[in-house]
Amino acid sequence: MRHRKKGRYLGRSPSHRRALLRNLASSLFLTEGDFLFEHEEPYVKGRIITTLAKAKEVRPLVERCITIAKRVLPLLEEAKRMEPTAPRNSEAWRRWRQSDAWYEWNRKMAPVVAARRRILRMLGNNKEAVRVLFEKIAPRFVDRPGGYTRIVRLAKRRVGDAGVKAFIEFVGQNDRVKQRKTIRPEFSVETPKPSEPAPVKEATIDTPEAANVSQENPSN
Repeated sequence: MRHRKKGRYLGRSPSHRRALLRNLASSLFLTEGDFLFEHEEPYVKGRIITTLAKAKEVRPLVERCITIAKRVLPLLEEAKRMEPTAPRNSEAWRRWRQSDAWYEWNRKMAPVVAARRRILRMLGNNKEAVRVLFEKIAPRFVDRPGGYTRIVRLAKRRVGDAGVKAFIEFVGQNDRVKQRKTIRPEFSVETPKPSEPAPVKEATIDTPEAANVSQENPSN
């Protein structure tokens, strides 16, 4: 009986497999981040190349993190509007800290902090990946109910073990625009118009026998 057999082992122990998926998810989020040097930037932002089995396993983790971050974005926006403009530890900031406005701000920020800590545990304490997720990736999918990533299988297999390679990327950036085919005028098919019948001409006979017959019958 196949109880508790869900998922792929990927030839690793459970702890090694969890670490592998965390690193893949963090790498995918970090491709959307800022890089100090040009040689560090990925070839395509929002895309990583791995094997097909690993891409299928990491996809639920990535989409779960995006969903958790997306749910608390409205509370984060409300909390930002409630923050004071005075610098931290100043006299105005201390008065705001002791007022009822701070308690309201704290009530809005509590679910946001809990979501950040939850995603931080899921990604293996990668704070930079969590920051990129909340600042750049999650706001992009606010109006999308699901399906934030796609997996595309590559034709060329991996050198060595001939493993099937694929890339996983975020939707919405590298989408192909489907263009409607338009028939050019010179190649357009037109229905032929009915042609008028050509006038019938009388046939003339130029043979010598026909000339003799016409001379014998001048009435014709």
